[in-house]
Amino acid sequence: MAVGTLPGCGYTTRSMYSMQVRTVYVPMFESLSFRRGLEMQLTEAVIKEIEQKTPYKVVKSPTADTVLSGRILSVGKRVLSEAPTDETRDVQVRYVVSVTWQDARSGVVLSDGEVPLDPETVQINEAASFVPEVGQTFSTASARVIDRLAEQIVAMMEEPW
Repeated sequence: MAVGTLPGCGYTTRSMYSMQVRTVYVPMFESLSFRRGLEMQLTEAVIKEIEQKTPYKVVKSPTADTVLSGRILSVGKRVLSEAPTDETRDVQVRYVVSVTWQDARSGVVLSDGEVPLDPETVQINEAASFVPEVGQTFSTASARVIDRLAEQIVAMMEEPW
């Protein structure tokens, strides 16, 4: 019985991340929202996600190989359903964030096949709902949204297949 490999099977042994990059500087995300502290939570979540899922080292110096910067453009919440007594039953929290990953050595935004980003900035939307009746709050839903945003941001750092 002969065993062989099929070309184009979709599997690879190379890293999902560019080996040209070793360090990433993540400055504090900016925020256009009036809610305080969200930019700090998102920055911390992104740094944690980079260090857990990528081979890159996050450094506190702008002299890193690359800079991952972002801005929280909006944070909103809307009522999805109400009780017959007009009390809120289900609320959705929604964030819109813009992110840029730039090569600090050349100044080029990493979009030329190394990272699947548009040439300028990528906007990411994420939402989560919470139910006040069972003790959930804006903060608990916001934490879920921030974790998902961090996952999406770091996933953008992967090389395209």
